[in-house]
Amino acid sequence: MILTLDIGNTNIKTALFDGSDMKCYWRISTNRSMSSDEYGILLANLFQHNNMKMECVTGIMMSSVVPSVNFTIEHMCRNYFHMDPLMVAPGIKTGINIKYDNPRELGSDRIANAVAAYELYGGPCIFIDFGTATSFGCVSAKGEFLGGAICPGLKLSAEALVENAAKLPKFELVKPESAIGRSTITNLQSGIVFGHVGLVTYLIGRMREELGAPKAKVVATGGLALLVSNESDVIDVLDGLLTLKGLRLIYERNVGA
Repeated sequence: MILTLDIGNTNIKTALFDGSDMKCYWRISTNRSMSSDEYGILLANLFQHNNMKMECVTGIMMSSVVPSVNFTIEHMCRNYFHMDPLMVAPGIKTGINIKYDNPRELGSDRIANAVAAYELYGGPCIFIDFGTATSFGCVSAKGEFLGGAICPGLKLSAEALVENAAKLPKFELVKPESAIGRSTITNLQSGIVFGHVGLVTYLIGRMREELGAPKAKVVATGGLALLVSNESDVIDVLDGLLTLKGLRLIYERNVGA
């Protein structure tokens, strides 16, 4: 079985695949102060809870946007799974032609998203990852990653607003009943949630126009994807495991199924 790890700024998403069949999925907090043993024991407990043995893992594929955690996770893989993980990095086979000005700048999670979106849903397509940042990526009909856009995520925007405006209270990140809020809380919820929906709608329209593909499929992933997709009519597919599926595909292209 293949263990995939997507190390993000807020969470580490991990899944265990038997071929294309996902057996387990877990989400744990990204903690820069945790040791390799703490991560190892945590994963061992998750495996045990799901009646799985760590010995069943034959390969590990990881992507990371948090360089300070990479060594810890790699050390954990060696100590607890007795193997080195494969990392999405320059030189690895992805099957995607990256047309970025500097391909080394491209986040490994976005590469995994591009691979999965193109392989599973075809091109041209646009993927959106609603995480700490909301990132957009465009893949051509030929499987070329053309670029995209990055903007602050919903949670990050909400936290920044509250922290930097003295009189604004903390609020729950949910959809309000209407765009016209009748309290400070609903005003904030309307601005963050519906404002983000408007941002997504405009950017998707602009990207489809530049791609010359008005019906390019839009795939959404990430922890807050559901909140936006329920209000947007431009998102075609909601796939919360897109990044992990992409990591599995990249592993197979480098090691074999």
